[in-house]
Amino acid sequence: MNLTFEWDKDKSLKNFKKHKISFEEGKTIFNDPFLLTFPDINHSSDEMRYVNIGQSASGKTLIVIHTERQETIRIISCRKAVSNERKAYEKQSF
Repeated sequence: MNLTFEWDKDKSLKNFKKHKISFEEGKTIFNDPFLLTFPDINHSSDEMRYVNIGQSASGKTLIVIHTERQETIRIISCRKAVSNERKAYEKQSF
């Protein structure tokens, strides 16, 4: 499946400064066959957001928050998974 991604450039720069993970790397978790995705009902009332946990192309376990706009995945944030999130990913139950 060929996915299309977008993001706000300013938000991407702020995210990189804070978390040291680029949205460019974050989008690679969508190629992970063990990717976990679930609704993020606590952080937005305007649009449906999703939390994703998966391994990036460089082998880092990441959390990526996204929304979908038509056929496009819009990345909102990206960071390294913390210990309990990594363990959940490894067990495949978040």
